[in-house]
Amino acid sequence: MVDKAVTGSLADLRRMPRLLLEAVPNATLYRYEPVVPGGPSGSPVLLVPPLGAPDFAYDLRRGCSLVEHLLLAGRDVYLVDYGSISFGERGLGIEFWVEQVVPRAVNRVSRYRDGAQVQLVGWCLGGIFSLLAVADRVDRELPVDSIAAIASPFDVAAVPLVAPLRPLAAITGGRLVSGLYQAVGSFPAPVVKWAFQLSTVDKYLSKPLTVLSRLDDRDVLEQIEAVDHLMNNMHGYPGRTFGQIYHLMLRANDLADGGLTVGTRRIELSDVRVPVLVVGGENDVIAPLAAVRRVTELLTGAPEVRFESAPGGHLGVLTGRRARDTTWRHLDEFLDAHRPRP
Repeated sequence: MVDKAVTGSLADLRRMPRLLLEAVPNATLYRYEPVVPGGPSGSPVLLVPPLGAPDFAYDLRRGCSLVEHLLLAGRDVYLVDYGSISFGERGLGIEFWVEQVVPRAVNRVSRYRDGAQVQLVGWCLGGIFSLLAVADRVDRELPVDSIAAIASPFDVAAVPLVAPLRPLAAITGGRLVSGLYQAVGSFPAPVVKWAFQLSTVDKYLSKPLTVLSRLDDRDVLEQIEAVDHLMNNMHGYPGRTFGQIYHLMLRANDLADGGLTVGTRRIELSDVRVPVLVVGGENDVIAPLAAVRRVTELLTGAPEVRFESAPGGHLGVLTGRRARDTTWRHLDEFLDAHRPRP
């Protein structure tokens, strides 16, 4: 506790060094600096975050950073960052990320690596964006080797927090919620933070007791501090994107039926033609196992679909303390299995 008293912090929140490759509004691309002598090998790995969460969700803290882990494994790691969402960007919809952001980042990374195939890793909505982007380019093939989707919900009927609201939304036609986000223009960052905390209310209520009971466990205290820092830096959603999520996913549950209509056309998940890893959190109330596992039945065109469960909630399954020996191990095995052979 000396560090806490002297510096005000226990966790090492320094970010892994990275280089700016391309600065584009809502789609800034970074490459993390290699840490293994001799440089990285294998396919480049592109991290695709969800909306709402800051980009450092993948780089939570030293010792519990997925970015750090991938770099230490000798991988070439990139990340596309959306930045904060302003009122002026309220008209951006899901099609913006599916048709522009993800494909642009993939192609830019591939060009940077002399035409290499890219391995996508997406958390939550980032996994959904990744799968839809690849499915959408079935006739204009993206240079993608494989996709890993972590804690990405595809069946909201299996989400206990949401399921009771769907009949009400059907009765009202979604007009109440539509009026709210159209008036405000976005789903503001404080509301995103509140929604995330509400989904884990039991943990937040018991947090003081957890801290007091684990004062001798620095790893636990560092993780709590790092998660608090992430929660204090959440971003908002553009109004149009939130509206699409509400109407297409919550009310209609379109993804559970195999695809999504974005822009002027429907994208079918069956058009994904690359191997896919799907990981669900055993304690995730935002994306329960059943909601995540549903996509394995929809990826009928993929040559391989691997499903794994791991301990942790929505964030914990990605970068919790136990993810180091579970989710990350599954991801390592999958990435190694689908990297080019020398």
